[in-house]
Amino acid sequence: MQAASRKRDNLFRLYRYPRPRSASMLASWPGIGNVSLIVARYLKDMLGAVEIGEIDPVNFFEPVGVMVEDNVVEKPRFPESKFYYWRGKEAGKELLLFIGEEQPASKGYDMVNCVLDVARRFKVERIYSCAAAITRMHYSEKSSVWGVVTKRELLSDISRYDVVLKGDVRIAGLNGLVLGMAKERDIEGVCLLGEVPSYATQMANPGASLAVLRVLSKMLGIEIDLTELSSLAKRSEDEMEMMAKQATAAFIDRFTEPIWEQEEEREEDEEEDD
Repeated sequence: MQAASRKRDNLFRLYRYPRPRSASMLASWPGIGNVSLIVARYLKDMLGAVEIGEIDPVNFFEPVGVMVEDNVVEKPRFPESKFYYWRGKEAGKELLLFIGEEQPASKGYDMVNCVLDVARRFKVERIYSCAAAITRMHYSEKSSVWGVVTKRELLSDISRYDVVLKGDVRIAGLNGLVLGMAKERDIEGVCLLGEVPSYATQMANPGASLAVLRVLSKMLGIEIDLTELSSLAKRSEDEMEMMAKQATAAFIDRFTEPIWEQEEEREEDEEEDD
């Protein structure tokens, strides 16, 4: 295990070396509704977390094209996978963030191991992740937050917060895998899942992220201004409502015949019967 860990040291680099006494970590990759990334990026920006390192993308990603700006080709760009650190004014308020722009098509297990290696190095005691819970809900309903843990003893801990314990669930992708691998290393893990409508899984869902972040900030004991995210969630809901109205109008226009046309058809039928 130690030999494998030393080999992985070449896969990431750290530019700063904070010395937390103990810390929590939020590990985040893209997923359904972009729930996890919205939470992590908002938390990073509002806290002013400092970048301390990154995973070398060359080992995990292959560029498949380039961008062209004003007719000039740009250099190939790799997805970023970076570590951030924040220390609060109060003792014990220390947080590591890992934010990956993309999930690798392969070697996901190796990437998660790199994240956990860094977590161990900075004495992380608990890892959090976020994901989406796909449900049959209306877009205007407020998202509930589901919770899962890596140890049964943690259930009583998270039950103190506004979370739903659903029992048997499946968490796809690295936002789920990171908890399973944290369990292998005997690191505590908690995943918070925000509910998203089953018909809108391809859309960003800041409302679900807002619900998750409200719970997560309480678990971390961090006060954070959620005004901007609340506004974004409201705009997203308004856009969904507009799309729903447009879809309804299009359906009515396509499949519903006006009453006056129905009357004209009946009159023509009556004339034919005569």
